[in-house]
Amino acid sequence: MDMTKQQRLVLVVSILASFVAFLDSAIVNVALPAIQRDLGGGLSAQQWVVDAYMLTLGSFILIAGSLSDLFGRKRILNIGLLGFGATSILCAAAPNSEFLIFARALQGVAGALLVPRSLALIIATFSGRAQGKAIGSWTAWTGIAFIIGPLLGGILVDSASWRWIFAINILPITITLYLLKHVSVPKREQSAKPSVDIFGTVLCALGLGGTVFALIEQPHYGWTEPLIYLPLVLGIILLVGFILHERRIKNPMLPLGLFRNHNFSVGNVATLAIYAGLTAGMFLIVVFLQQVSGYSALEAGLSLLPVTLILFLLSSRIGALSAKLGPRLFMGFGPLIAGSGFLLMMGTPADVNYWTQLFPGIIVFGLGLALTVAPLTATILGDVAKEQAGIASAVNNAVARIAGLLAVAAVGAIVASQFGSSLDKLGDGYYNPTQINELKQTPLVTYPPGLAEKGYIDYEILSQASVEAFRAGILSVAFLIMAGGVISLIGIRNPSRVQ
Repeated sequence: MDMTKQQRLVLVVSILASFVAFLDSAIVNVALPAIQRDLGGGLSAQQWVVDAYMLTLGSFILIAGSLSDLFGRKRILNIGLLGFGATSILCAAAPNSEFLIFARALQGVAGALLVPRSLALIIATFSGRAQGKAIGSWTAWTGIAFIIGPLLGGILVDSASWRWIFAINILPITITLYLLKHVSVPKREQSAKPSVDIFGTVLCALGLGGTVFALIEQPHYGWTEPLIYLPLVLGIILLVGFILHERRIKNPMLPLGLFRNHNFSVGNVATLAIYAGLTAGMFLIVVFLQQVSGYSALEAGLSLLPVTLILFLLSSRIGALSAKLGPRLFMGFGPLIAGSGFLLMMGTPADVNYWTQLFPGIIVFGLGLALTVAPLTATILGDVAKEQAGIASAVNNAVARIAGLLAVAAVGAIVASQFGSSLDKLGDGYYNPTQINELKQTPLVTYPPGLAEKGYIDYEILSQASVEAFRAGILSVAFLIMAGGVISLIGIRNPSRVQ
């Protein structure tokens, strides 16, 4: 096989391997109401189904590079694909929500082996301008995977079962494993035996886990409960310990020296804010449309299709303009426009009319996101040495996943708190305290499973409380995304040739 064909094969394998992992991050959102109806659990269970995956994905994604150096790129990618397939089957067969959450956590570990290693294949195979173009294609497709997930999930949930959103992973994994057999990757020279930062990984996972547990479960117990504040404090301490540990060891999984590069550092702070808002916003929209507005899973998935089309049509053009004019204005005004799209959704009622009350905001959000994604990735990778592009991408992907992980937990807590406050106000004189406490366990649900048959459910009260909770969440999302734009406008520097 000549080099050109080999490069194309590597690009296809890299895109497929990462596409599966990114798709699974988003496809589950639209299935959450169906999962809740089948397996039980309220908003906290839905949050855990999303966050269990992102928790392990974000924690283990950085260690994958060391494992690849130790055991080989292709071998680790094979293990990741096989592991992702096996855990997808476990998710599809889950008998209850606890088992599904556990399987999702295992799936995140496998996914962590796919994302940075797929990009490492590109870096090892391409060079010069061809490498930049290949990375651009990889970035575009992974971004599309993140947005197209709700559409595919809606089709599968409505036409078959939510279990198929996991079972379908077997098809692309099988194709990728077959193609990977024909990929030859240059061996990477090692001056010393690579080390694996196990202790750092444990600190990161436990630190994030304690923090996320407190944020998700706080609405049920309150901040004064030891079950909440002890994991939160311990989680923060462990995260601080993780940073100190990474500064001290010789071969850290998070090379803090990368953050001496100005645009890399600022770009990752912007990524934290932008992807936090993006992940939480998509979570809220698809859950609200189904559980409050009565949309089907497919209709909820189709609601975000315009964003996919805008990204597909504009990403490459925006990337070229950004390279010519500089990324600062794109990364600054893009998130400001995207956040404005969410502000346009603030007037959304329970019986939302998609075309007049949601569609305009989604279009504005999509345009802003298209202005942001390609310049953001190119700026972060372009600010480090070529030999560091792999770890730089892994760091940025970890930041994006951790941002989504924390945002789903934090924004979910805001939604639950607002829902509870609205119930106290709207239900005063209609519900007794015991009934209100029961209803508070199922925010953004107008017909709570297990409670509707008790005969005291008032649709209008629950509907209005859910609308107010949704608006509080959307306002938080808009603030996060727009903060990413302000950070970029202030901090990002254009290359000298475009200043």
